[in-house]
Amino acid sequence: SIHSNEPPRSAGQAAFFWARCTFSLAVLGFSFAVTLKALFGGQTTMWEGVPATVAVIVFFILMAVVGMLEGMQIAFFAVAKLT
Repeated sequence: SIHSNEPPRSAGQAAFFWARCTFSLAVLGFSFAVTLKALFGGQTTMWEGVPATVAVIVFFILMAVVGMLEGMQIAFFAVAKLT
């Protein structure tokens, strides 16, 4: 169990929190659906000879790299504040 120093959320705060989570998941799902439809539909600037499956794999690899770079940026700023 995780211990927090913050007081428990009120019913309104909890509802707002879960509404934001639901909205974020809906936007994420929509953006993935649009992106994958475009990738599988060939509506990209990828080279002509590249199959749609390879384009999707390259997309997810690049998204993973961007996620790692974002995490490293946060870690670098946290370490910089320690000194």
